[in-house]
Amino acid sequence: MDANLHSPRRRLIELTMEHGDLDALIDIACLDMPVDELMIRRLKKKRLAMRDEIDRLQRNLQPDEPA
Repeated sequence: MDANLHSPRRRLIELTMEHGDLDALIDIACLDMPVDELMIRRLKKKRLAMRDEIDRLQRNLQPDEPA
């Protein structure tokens, strides 16, 4: 059971949820006036890093296609 807590599939689910939360946070932050451009850029950079990690995990979890 403990190994299940740190599985790549679970990490993928957690990152996907965090990515969605970050999307919502960025949307809300963009509505505030005045907009903190530096904070928005940092959030977007973090979101992009999460997206890259999600893509990497998805590639690792999918079996190779036969040639």
